Amino acid sequence: MKGKGIQVLTHFMGCAVFLSLPILFSPDLTNPFGMYKIPPFQRDFIGYVILVLFFYLNYYTLIPKFYFQKKYAVFSALTLLCFLLVSIIPNLLISEADFINYPQNTYPEVNPNFSPPPTPSFFFHFFGHHFFEFLIVFTLSLMLKISSRLKLAEKEKVNAELSYLKAQINPHFLFNTLNSIYSLAIEKSDYTATAVVKLSGMMRYVITDASHKFVPLEKEINYISDYIELQKLRIDSTIKLTYVVTGDAFDKKIAPLVLISFIENAFKYGVNAEENSEIKIDIDITKSYLHLRVFNKKVSIHQVNEAKSGLGIENTKNRLQLLYPGSHKLVIKDNKDQFSILLSLHLI
Repeated sequence: MKGKGIQVLTHFMGCAVFLSLPILFSPDLTNPFGMYKIPPFQRDFIGYVILVLFFYLNYYTLIPKFYFQKKYAVFSALTLLCFLLVSIIPNLLISEADFINYPQNTYPEVNPNFSPPPTPSFFFHFFGHHFFEFLIVFTLSLMLKISSRLKLAEKEKVNAELSYLKAQINPHFLFNTLNSIYSLAIEKSDYTATAVVKLSGMMRYVITDASHKFVPLEKEINYISDYIELQKLRIDSTIKLTYVVTGDAFDKKIAPLVLISFIENAFKYGVNAEENSEIKIDIDITKSYLHLRVFNKKVSIHQVNEAKSGLGIENTKNRLQLLYPGSHKLVIKDNKDQFSILLSLHLI
C-alpha cells in the first residue's frame, strides 16, 4: 500500500476509534441497539462528531493559515469560537425538553434512597462537558501538523542538497570526457567519431534520465559500460583492465550516477602507460542488492591545472547518505600502492 493510502487508512481508523469512545463509556452500553435513542448519548455523540470536524478544520486550515503565519490573535479567537460551537451545538440540538420527555422507565430501576448529584452550574453544563476532549483534539492536531511541517522541511532540505550535488555532475562528467576525446583527436585516432557518438548517448542519459531521483538499473549499467568503452579508446592496450557485470538488472532501480565517481577515480589515478597499471571493476547484482568493487594500482599522474569539479568521492558519499540512509555500506581502502572500494546498496 502506498504512503497516501496508508495515511487515509490511519485517519479512518483514528476517527473510528475516537467516535467509539462515547459508545464504550456510555452507561447505556447494556442496551447497544437502543442507545442511539437515548438523549444523553445523542448529545455526547454529536459532540464527538463536531470534535472530529474541528480536528480537520484546525489541521488543514487554522494552523497553516494563521498559526504558521504568526497570526496568533486571529488563531486564538477562531479556536475559542470553535470551542464555543463544540460546547453549545450539542446542547441546542438535544435540549433539556428531550431529557424530560424521554420515558424514564427505559432506564434500569435505581435505589429509591439514591440522591441524584447536584445540578451542574450553567458554565459547566454548556462549556465544561467537552472541555478536556477539545483540549486533547486541539493539542493532537497542533502536534501532528507541526511534526508534518518539520518532516516536509527536512525533505525539502534533502531535495535541495541532492539538487546541488547533482548539479555538479554534468560539468565534471563533460570535462573529463572531452579531455578523453581531445586526446584521441590529437592522436588523429580513427576512434574519434565513435567516441563522439558514445559521448552523445551518455550526455543524453545525463541530461534526461539522470534528472530523476531513481532510474532503471539497466540504463545506469549501460552508461557505465559506455564510459569504460570510451576510456578504452584512449588508454594503452598494455594496461590491464577487467570489467565484469553479473546478475540481472531487469526491473530494478538505482539513484543515477551514484557509481560512476568510483570508476572515474580508478581511471584518473590508475592509468599510466609507463607503469604497471591495473584496474578491476566488478558489478554483482543479486535479488535486491548491488555490490560494486573497484580496484586500481596507484600510478604517477600529471596534474593539469583544472577547475575543481566538486563531484569526487566525497560528493558521492554525501548522496549515498541522503538517498540510501541505513541501506548501504561503503568500505574504502587507501594505501600507498593500491586503492579499492566496496559498495553494497539495497536496490528498489
